[in-house]
Amino acid sequence: MASSQLQLWALQGYPLVEPGDELGAQILRCLDDNGLSLQDGDVLVLAQKIVSKAEGRYARLAEVEPGEQARELAERCDKDPRQMELLLRESREIIRARPGVVIVETRHGVVQANAGIDKSNIPGSEDDPQVLLLPLDPDASAAALRRYLAEQCGVNVAVIINDSAGRAWRHGTIGFALGTAGFEVVENRIGDRDLYGRVLEVTEIAVADELAAAASYVMGQADEGSPVVLMRGAKLRPAEQGSAALLRDRDKDMFR
Repeated sequence: MASSQLQLWALQGYPLVEPGDELGAQILRCLDDNGLSLQDGDVLVLAQKIVSKAEGRYARLAEVEPGEQARELAERCDKDPRQMELLLRESREIIRARPGVVIVETRHGVVQANAGIDKSNIPGSEDDPQVLLLPLDPDASAAALRRYLAEQCGVNVAVIINDSAGRAWRHGTIGFALGTAGFEVVENRIGDRDLYGRVLEVTEIAVADELAAAASYVMGQADEGSPVVLMRGAKLRPAEQGSAALLRDRDKDMFR
């Protein structure tokens, strides 16, 4: 199923997203402005941040009252106790904590720094700071967008909501699939044979993460303002499994 050629377009001129905006309608207008249209088999990759913005996942720190656990965590990690209170609310478990960073398992089951809570590229001020939380259900958000595009355009596309995260064994961040809809996110090649006829014993390909990383590279991570990428040429297997299939079982996670 590997693709021999993949085309990616980071949509230019995408508008700033406000709570309540219809992302599907925005995307279709921006595609038209870029001289592009959707085809069956296309993949749309959206930055998590615009999904969270459209869903109104802002939190004003002035309205957050930190509890005792949040205050203790903030002191240990040199963090704002109000942000640590939000982190605790958005997390299932704290995995690691040191000055500057807290690694958690989020409500979605994703292991991520600071529960994905961020204040970059969002409106706010020093006097009234606010942060942006992850979408409540990224898979549901991806599925809703996929349905909207099918209804409006009659096309069968896949959708990825991507975010960025560090890795336990390498420097730097990389894009990964936080939410998905419409395709098999992990391709199991166990039992297939390599070039020399050897049977593959452990090979599973994180298709969704590989595509998310490619899209993240053309989106950029700073002030590029290109939060949507159209991808064409990916040969994906249809499925409705969602991004949870990418999560490693806790008893097989050697980094906990």
